[in-house]
Amino acid sequence: MYRLIPLLFLGLNIVVPAPAALATDPPTVLITGSSRGIGLEFTRQYAEKGWNVIATARSPKDDNLLQALAKVYNNISLETLDVTDHRDIDNLADKLHSQPIDVLINNAGISGGRNTQQFGSTDYSVFENVMNINVLGPLKITEAFIDHVAASDQKKIINISSTEGRLSMIRGSRMYFYRASKAALNMMMRNVALATKDKGVIIGIITPGLVDTDFLAGSRLPKQLMLAPQVSVERSISTIARLTPELSGKYVANTGEVMSW
Repeated sequence: MYRLIPLLFLGLNIVVPAPAALATDPPTVLITGSSRGIGLEFTRQYAEKGWNVIATARSPKDDNLLQALAKVYNNISLETLDVTDHRDIDNLADKLHSQPIDVLINNAGISGGRNTQQFGSTDYSVFENVMNINVLGPLKITEAFIDHVAASDQKKIINISSTEGRLSMIRGSRMYFYRASKAALNMMMRNVALATKDKGVIIGIITPGLVDTDFLAGSRLPKQLMLAPQVSVERSISTIARLTPELSGKYVANTGEVMSW
């Protein structure tokens, strides 16, 4: 594009190029537990949208699907991160100290196994690991990366919860550790939403629905009740994009519907 700039003091009219529009960097998302399940699908869909994707996993060099995805999309960077290792978390935060993060997704989580948490045959050694990954990990990551998120345009920290942590929906006795961890995550992030309000950060607590991944392997749920990972993540990304400060700390479905605790 060109424009006419009058140089009156010389009595001349000279046509010069108009300044080019400033290029804007794509937004950045950091995803924990990105090597499988919906974490892998979040990685794929955000990369496809052109986002700068920081995909983390405990051993990304050994994750064939994640490696293959990174070869398809050059906007995916792989980082090693164990969400139970606080030094690991701090080291990654230091490494990325100058990188604003628009959306941070605390996705890494484990169920603890169905046979370990049945009343009368409970394996208590599993409980600590479930809580460390599902509750303490997201809290530590949020603390370590809060300034990265606050420095971004979108300022969103998303926590993948579950209807299994919804006290108003308890039906049947099962999954003691997993249910407790998701209820704890919900309460933890409700508190974090209040603590980070002054920073302008939006804390999302989202349930992805019943998703047909290996996470539900062995369940008796009919396949027709489950969502394909692509559908769940597509809905979740749309809901994340629509989150407002008024929804910070609220418990929402992947469709954006606010749910009771």
